[in-house]
Amino acid sequence: MVRIGAIVLNVSDSGRAAEFWSDALGYQREDNPDFLKPCNGDGPRLHLDDTDRTHLDLWTADKTEQLAEVKRLESLGATFVEWEYPDDADFVVLADPDGNLFCVINADA
Repeated sequence: MVRIGAIVLNVSDSGRAAEFWSDALGYQREDNPDFLKPCNGDGPRLHLDDTDRTHLDLWTADKTEQLAEVKRLESLGATFVEWEYPDDADFVVLADPDGNLFCVINADA
């Protein structure tokens, strides 16, 4: 089953956003300062990005589960989104029935 692994948040100033969201949520910066994680380890990560749109990253345990979840989500009404995928892509971009984009990530990759 997929879980919300990360929320990608479009921001104009990642340093300012990291300071605010760390304090607001009780999160801490990871090695990459644009990635925040819960101090208590419970909850999704927050990715601060000035180029990507705000969206959910749904994580799966491995490639097999990722493919099964993509099919399951499509059966629920999600649609596959044409994207410029790198050769080693660990994500599949889908859209929900309202057109909101989200990614299904192979967290094992």
